[in-house]
Amino acid sequence: MAFTDTQTRQLKAKLDEKHVKTRKVDGTTLHYVEGWHAIAEANRIFGYDAWDRRTLSARCVWASNGGSRFQAVYVAKVRIRVRAGDITITRDGSGTGEGTAPTVGQAHDIALKSAETDATKRALTTFGNPFGLALYDAEQSGVRRRAPQGGEVTSWTLYAGAEKTFASPSDFAHALKSELTQAPDIERLFALWERNVAAVRSLHRSGKSGPHLAKDLVEHFKACARSHAKSPETFTDGSDASGGAKIDKSVLAIGEPKRFRSKEHLRYVASQPCLVCGRTPAHAHHLRFAQPKGLALKVSDEFTVPLCATHHSENHTTGNELKWWQDHKIEPLSIAQRLWQEFRKLNRKGLGNGGVTEAN
Repeated sequence: MAFTDTQTRQLKAKLDEKHVKTRKVDGTTLHYVEGWHAIAEANRIFGYDAWDRRTLSARCVWASNGGSRFQAVYVAKVRIRVRAGDITITRDGSGTGEGTAPTVGQAHDIALKSAETDATKRALTTFGNPFGLALYDAEQSGVRRRAPQGGEVTSWTLYAGAEKTFASPSDFAHALKSELTQAPDIERLFALWERNVAAVRSLHRSGKSGPHLAKDLVEHFKACARSHAKSPETFTDGSDASGGAKIDKSVLAIGEPKRFRSKEHLRYVASQPCLVCGRTPAHAHHLRFAQPKGLALKVSDEFTVPLCATHHSENHTTGNELKWWQDHKIEPLSIAQRLWQEFRKLNRKGLGNGGVTEAN
């Protein structure tokens, strides 16, 4: 086996904005997570004894004596190895570090450690949002925003591409409603809502017209979601909303509200080879676009396909799952339907109903 279900959920979880730091570089604001936090997250998710770091190379590329202060710059390459069940996942990262100190040794030591830490963070970033992957997205949809605590809110920030701040809640609500209406597909609709839901909750707690505006936004969001779920122009021509390559038209199942659950079927899917690389064992990956999203609900277990730990993680970090499958020239829905039918046939031959239940 590879990552556990708990580890997979942790790797897909959003990055809490309290761990996001900023600094100014040449007039540009850069967002980052600190090295200690990335290492602490690796210990928490993988386990203290289930991962290690090795410095593959490190060299000084520049050094200077500026009078009473010494300076040094290093580049380093680090390899991260994570043991997940019977497999070992390897990721490499490169980084740079600068050091300034009153002695030569201290300057080189600071620069070397900084380069190794930077390389470590970049290698860990490939595992998911908790390590800072969310910060590579310009919209930072993988960052969990927190509602303002205490005091009266005097401004409202809309997160949609560039950040926009409004002085009045009504202006904020109008702008958010407009952005929700313009969302091109259901995936980006939900991403936009998740980025701004903290502000909507804060709006609900505020006085005057706040609760009314918040309720109106929730209803508008639901209406947009229903529109995308029912829209015939999203998939009827066999392509996604962005005009991508044709996919299996069974994606029309997005309108199906039933969600079936079967641990036996998930184990059956996980016993199959990865659709991308053929590696076993695999994970049972839920096709997120196969049904409308529900609050804390995955799509039905019938819409699952086998992916190894590496490609499972890669799929969940992509911004457009449909395009990811198209790039790999795979039609996952037809494969999911075949596996579901195979599983049901096996159970009709004497294995019961496979523990299949309806979630809603």
